[in-house]
Formats: sequence, structure tokens, C-alpha cells
Amino acid sequence: MIPPALLKQFEDLAGADNLFTAPADLHTYSYDAAVLEPALPALAVRPLTVEQLGGLVRLCNEHGLPLTVRGSGTNLSGGTIPAAGGVVVLTNALNRILEINSADMYARVQPGVITAKFAAAVAGQKLFYPPDPGSQAVSTLGGNVAENAGGLRGLKYGVTRDYVMGLSYYDVEGGLVKTGAKTVKCVTGYNLAGLMVGSEGTLGVVSEITLKLVPPPLAARAMMAVYDDVDKASQSVAAIIAAHIVPATLEFLDRFTIRAVEDYSHAGLPTQAAALLLIEVDGHPAQVAEEAAHVEEICRQQGAVRLEVATDAAQRDRVWEARRAALSALAKLKPTTVLEDATVPRSQIPAMIAALNSIARTHNLTIGTFGHAGDGNLHPTICCDKRDHQEWQRVEAAVEAIFKKALELGGTLSGEHGIGLAKSRFLEMETSRASVEWSRRLKKALDPKGILNPGKIIGG
Repeated sequence: MIPPALLKQFEDLAGADNLFTAPADLHTYSYDAAVLEPALPALAVRPLTVEQLGGLVRLCNEHGLPLTVRGSGTNLSGGTIPAAGGVVVLTNALNRILEINSADMYARVQPGVITAKFAAAVAGQKLFYPPDPGSQAVSTLGGNVAENAGGLRGLKYGVTRDYVMGLSYYDVEGGLVKTGAKTVKCVTGYNLAGLMVGSEGTLGVVSEITLKLVPPPLAARAMMAVYDDVDKASQSVAAIIAAHIVPATLEFLDRFTIRAVEDYSHAGLPTQAAALLLIEVDGHPAQVAEEAAHVEEICRQQGAVRLEVATDAAQRDRVWEARRAALSALAKLKPTTVLEDATVPRSQIPAMIAALNSIARTHNLTIGTFGHAGDGNLHPTICCDKRDHQEWQRVEAAVEAIFKKALELGGTLSGEHGIGLAKSRFLEMETSRASVEWSRRLKKALDPKGILNPGKIIGG
């Protein structure tokens, strides 16, 4: 419970219309897309200006109130679940695209800008912003920065960190820190932007982002390779990468996921297939033609029973929208959906897919697997019911087995969803005790009272 006098300070700062204390409102901000217990904050507040944002950070620190910044709440690792009794700061009113500079190919945005709306605005200026997380229709750029979000195009174009040229953010005392520049090159001071990207709101609160833009590709060709055997599909992924071809996207869906997506989207996917690869190459027209032909040849050599090349933009978009609906389709099947993103070196994709099938059998679970196979980032999705305690114990054991296998194959706990609360206890398994302790010392130095998104990444 926040004392009335302190609540009045929040009201004076942000306005009464932008304070939310009703239980129904607070429940909305008590959880995110991770399968974790919610935590009810004492207050949610929506700043209308970045100056108000800085003032809110300062006020929370002065009174030792835990502060969690929330965009759209699509986080899949518990990164936006607040501390009980703390403050949630909403960024949805800080949603201005401040500048799109076509000459120097950068943009400046506030953290509450929706990813897809930004990409569309950039495309309207004949430029391209490649990062495309699956939640792009609702996720915010501030959240993308906090989690270092990826997406379908990560294989060729990289992830959010590859496009952050500069940041402005508030430290825990409400001081405005500026790092990076609008220039292609900048080595002024420490790489604070690099530290902030992926820090999940634990080190500072972002108020403005400068993002690199690139020219759009001149041509693209999309295709679907159909397989009667999962191993043949996974071997095709490894073979395409081994041939030094880097498609814009190279996505994998297993049979269970294909059927769920088709039932959900009616996109015309072949439901009898054991696996699909959805592939797109882009670039100069001549390069696209050559690479597409090579990819088709590789897929056939590896056992594809059918190849379908999109004949127009509508057909291409229909298939890609179906792929983006994979999580939604799987989520309709059971009350609980556990989506993981353990990631392995690309050459280990066949081994990881085989391991996921084995883990599903061992723990008697339904696991649908899809994901960004081209960059090793798979999304094994467990369809279950958390209310069934015995099944949930098997789910927890399976998740740990997935993490261990990914690390055994030289991979990582998370390719794009972050660590948050869900994976913090596994962090030392991938890194080292010294890495975790060093991170805790850094956090303590920058946030002595521990108010900034407490408990995330490195635990409490």
C-alpha cells in the first residue's frame, strides 16, 4: 500500500487520469505471456512525457519502490511481471516517431512505439527496419530493446541490438544518460547502449531510441519445402547454411504445428507433411534467382517431396502470416502453453530436433516445434494443463532437459525471449558463478536500492 501523501506526489507528477489503483486495472499489469504466477503492483502510472518518466524513476528510487516498465506485456520469460506492491510504469503514451531521416538512414523513436507501425512508417519512406518479432503487431520498440528481440529475419539481418545506434535513458536517480550517435561510427565513451540492450529494464529506463535503417531488398522469392521426414528437413537446414547461403528467413514447422496452424488459419498448408521449411531469399534480382535455384536443389537433394514457390505477394503473405500464427494456433489446443527458445549452433539443428522428439516421448508430453531454424533458434512449445500437477511436474522436467541439451550442443538458454524470472536459476549453468556475481555487482553499483525490475535475470 502506497501512503496517501506519496500517492499525491505521483498524481502531481503524472496527473490523476494517469494513475491506476483499482484492483481490476492492477490485475491487468500483474502478469505477462510467461507461464508464471502473477504479482499485483500497488500502482500503475502512465507518463505522458519523457520528463515525467524521469521524475517517476526518481520518485520510486527516493522511496525504495520497485519499478517495472511495461510496454505491451508480450514478454515470454516473466520480464514484465512486477514486484508485489511495486509500481508499473506504462509506456503506451510515449509512442511518437520523432524522426525518420532518409538521407542518413536512421530514426528516433520513443519507447512506446509499436514495432509493426514503425516498420510500416519506415517502409513508407522507402527504407527497411528488419527486426520482426512474432509479437510485432503489438510489441513496443522499448520492449524490443529491453529483450534484444529477434524475429523471422534474424538469420540474415540480425536482431534489435544490430540496429540500436543510440539511446537516451534515465538512471535510477532520474538523471538522463545519453549514449551512441546518429553517425555510422561512434566510439565516444563506454558502449552503454550495448549494455542496456537486453538488460530487461534492470539498469535504467529508456526514453528515446535511435535506430539504424537500411535500404529494402530489390527482389525476394519465397518457397515452401515439404518433407515426409523431420530429419530430412533438419538436414536441409544444415545443408543450406553449409553451402554459405544466407536466406532472409528459414523457418521450420513440425507436423503437429502444421496441423494446428492449418486448423487455425486455413492457409492451405499440407497437413500430411512431417515437416515444412518456409524459405525466403532476397537481395538483387540476379542474386535472388541464383540463390533460390540453389536452395531448391539442396532441398530436393535432402529429400523434399515437394517444393512450392510463391507466385505472387498474396500467396507469399498468406504463408508467412500462417507461420506468425503458430503460437496462437498451439495456444488454442490446451489451457497452458509453454513456449521455449533454447538455441543451438545451426549445424546442431538436426541433433536438437531429434532431442526434442526424444524429450517429448520420455516425459509423455505433446511438444509442437517451430522456429527460426536458420539461426538455430527453435521454439519447442509444450501444450499442457498447469492444473494437472503430475503433468506440470513432467513439463518442468522437460524444460530443464531442453535447456541442458541445448547447452550440451554448444547453445544458449535463450535466443530472443530473455531470461527474466523464468530462466534466472539456470543462468549459471550457461555462464559461470563469476559471471553471475560480476553482473550482480554491476547491478548493485547502478541500482543500490535494487528498485529497477528486481529479480530479473540475476535473481533477487
